[in-house]
Amino acid sequence: MLAQQNGPSEYQLKAAFLFNFAKFVDWPPGSFAGPKSPFVICILGPDPFGQTIDDTLRGQTMDSRPVTVLRVQDPPQLRRCQVAFVGATEAGHLPAIVQALRGANVLLVGETPGFAAAGGAIQFEMRDRHIRFSINPAAAERAGLRVSSKLLSLATIVRDGDGSGKG
Repeated sequence: MLAQQNGPSEYQLKAAFLFNFAKFVDWPPGSFAGPKSPFVICILGPDPFGQTIDDTLRGQTMDSRPVTVLRVQDPPQLRRCQVAFVGATEAGHLPAIVQALRGANVLLVGETPGFAAAGGAIQFEMRDRHIRFSINPAAAERAGLRVSSKLLSLATIVRDGDGSGKG
């Protein structure tokens, strides 16, 4: 009974957000290896989600493509993903991650302060015990992605270099 009263965990909510962000982003046709290729959400480095993200996304589809979750250890592996989540432990490597994804149609999402201003597309933030998010439209555009105005209207908009730019 207590588990129900506590509601979903932070990472259950973030897993749902990752999936829902994808619904409001347009990927170019060349983003996928083929018409039956899965929609891939990747987690770089140590996985803060655990089984939660697998359970949350099991059986989900994105534009008729099955959603798959991959855990990767090296930034270049993120090029085969549509959404890449960069946990707090990897924040110090953000410049190398952004460089590894140059020219790739990957939505880069993170959770450390300054992530969006330093080149990430979407940054999770905890404010008043609620998950909020910021979007850097220029970062999404550099990845060849178009973010829906509906999603932009729900976010804090960040420009390259806003804030400290450090994690």
